[in-house]
Amino acid sequence: MAKFNSASPAWNDIPALKVSGSISLTAANQVTAYTSEGPLTISLHPFGARLRFGDCQFGEYGMLVEEPTGESLTLDSQDAHTVIKGAGHTLKLCHEPLSFELFKGERCIQKSPTDGHFVRRFRLPPVARVEEGWFVSLELDSSEPVYGLGEKWGRLDKRGQLVRSYNHDALGVNAEISYKNTPFAWSPNGWGAFVHTPAPVTHGVGFAAWSQRAYGLLVEDTSMDLMLLSADNGAAMLESYTALTGRAPVPPTWSLGVILSKAYYKDVDELLATARAVREHKMPCDVITLDGRAWQDTDTRFAFEWDPKRYPDPAAVMNELKAMNFKVCVWEYPLVSVENPLFDKMAEKGWLLKDRRTGDTYRYQWDMSCFGEVLTPLPESGIVDFTHPEAYAFWRDSHKPLFDLGVDMIKADFGEQVEENMLAHNGDSGETLHNAYTLLYNRCVYEAAERYCKSGPFLFSRSSWTGSQRYPAQWGGDPQADWGGLAGSLRGGLSWGMSGAPFYATDVGGFYGDQRDSELYVRWSQAAVFSAHMRLHGIGQREPWSYGEEAGQAVNKALKLRYELFPYMSDVMEQASNTGLPVQRAMVLTCPDEKAAWAFEDQFFFGDDMLVAPCVAPGGEVEVYLPCSVSESWCRFPSGEKFEGGKSHKLKMPLDEIAVFVPEGRTIPMGPAVEYSDVLTQQGGLPVINEWQAK
Repeated sequence: MAKFNSASPAWNDIPALKVSGSISLTAANQVTAYTSEGPLTISLHPFGARLRFGDCQFGEYGMLVEEPTGESLTLDSQDAHTVIKGAGHTLKLCHEPLSFELFKGERCIQKSPTDGHFVRRFRLPPVARVEEGWFVSLELDSSEPVYGLGEKWGRLDKRGQLVRSYNHDALGVNAEISYKNTPFAWSPNGWGAFVHTPAPVTHGVGFAAWSQRAYGLLVEDTSMDLMLLSADNGAAMLESYTALTGRAPVPPTWSLGVILSKAYYKDVDELLATARAVREHKMPCDVITLDGRAWQDTDTRFAFEWDPKRYPDPAAVMNELKAMNFKVCVWEYPLVSVENPLFDKMAEKGWLLKDRRTGDTYRYQWDMSCFGEVLTPLPESGIVDFTHPEAYAFWRDSHKPLFDLGVDMIKADFGEQVEENMLAHNGDSGETLHNAYTLLYNRCVYEAAERYCKSGPFLFSRSSWTGSQRYPAQWGGDPQADWGGLAGSLRGGLSWGMSGAPFYATDVGGFYGDQRDSELYVRWSQAAVFSAHMRLHGIGQREPWSYGEEAGQAVNKALKLRYELFPYMSDVMEQASNTGLPVQRAMVLTCPDEKAAWAFEDQFFFGDDMLVAPCVAPGGEVEVYLPCSVSESWCRFPSGEKFEGGKSHKLKMPLDEIAVFVPEGRTIPMGPAVEYSDVLTQQGGLPVINEWQAK
């Protein structure tokens, strides 16, 4: 069996799969074809086709909301090819080598690539079994863009990129590695490809070292469960994909408010002083966060315990924050220090991942060289085994005292630490579990909030995999505090949104390397106003006044606007929950028939009716393209100044202004300016006091 070198594959050494045995209807809705590498099972669905190669050997992780049922099929098998029809689709299989064409009606949706080689029919094998797993290749039209594949910081169009679906503690937004991945990609040409697996998947998307005119997928698994989706546009594609993998419930209203955070408030005095200052400055804010070192003893974390040296009376602190009308967020990660008695208790019960080489509890050791001098050294720890039903229930229910105390929200950090030599209770290796681990972690903590949180379930998680969008919301990791960090964070959110996850937040101001750049902080805050959730967070202060008077006034103006937009945001959230559309939408989602708009990847739609062009460089200059497919005429929000659609416009933005546009004839419902959301919900809902009209 050939070994696959992703940097420079030796395609000559990789034999293509071929049909070597019978092809038959093994059920009314299933065809089985016997190939040179075992059975291939085929079903057709309203969403497209499902092709399953090999025997699935990974645990049940619930990446799909339910197993899709194929529709009745007809089969016409000849010597050289087989035609399968059903669910409005036709799949034509050629036998040697195994290749395919998928049609919806008369239109070809996707097929094996046509990139021939000088001495063989296919440059890339259409389907192959390799030492690492399975390989399949798909056709790309000339210059066809491809989107999705999770949270990625570079160009939204993945054409030309080599992307690996594998969760990392990325330590920033500057490379290909990222915290949130899913092996799902789609094209505006009407097709999508989704690999149902927890395994790593490498995507050569028109990657020139492989083939600039084909999309190759390397699935590092014993089986390959490939779903080929057909839909008319990106919005329909996300609706189809999230029908398979799940949609997010609408988050509670208070979560739309500003979340204030810092790494970290060192003691009770600093925490409460900050909370009082927020109210004294009349800064709109709903949530204040106790980050990792703020409420836990780092040497013994994590064990749901308040550090007794700094928090001898947590209830008194909680009561004081509640009296100032704050919701409270606390940090956690799924590791238990060997210095805490909880480690021995969980190890004895088999609730921590094991070392598959020895059978003992795995003791994870952090590589602190990655953190430099930024973070406190972390203790040797065990990792919670969420595949163990008892461990899962214990971790879930251990949140109850926190919620009973008044905690409203959990920041579920990390989750990327599962390694190859670990062994889970369900029998999977660490390599198999690695990506899906974060899905189990997110599910467990979200279920805890569903059961025990009095203010409604809401979660902030950093790491995610296929299906994690069902447990909102996610934030974008640890960006560098500079203009590239801002731009990369925005692209990461838009890319994650095009991968089926509607709710996202960034670390406003940047997490590390802060130079107290007041202009950067203002522009980042302004962009974040138009995201699903908004958190000011980083190493060092992120309160607006800490950046100077002018910056503080500009940010407070932006935060006030966010609260006034609550009625509009609520409608957008509801739509996202029902359809899978993200709150922040890249241009290709909203303008599927206007290719000129797709190239403007730094701007986005906020719901259906607001187009936002953030400042992503110093100086306040922006160039915005106003799509004519949405409207021939646009109005600047809130000034009302008119702009022509179908062209780009260059603007110079004063520090306290944001480039936001609304299509002529649309209205934006707006509510009152308040400092926290409970004022609104106490009035029985989200009152609309004004409808801003673009006219």
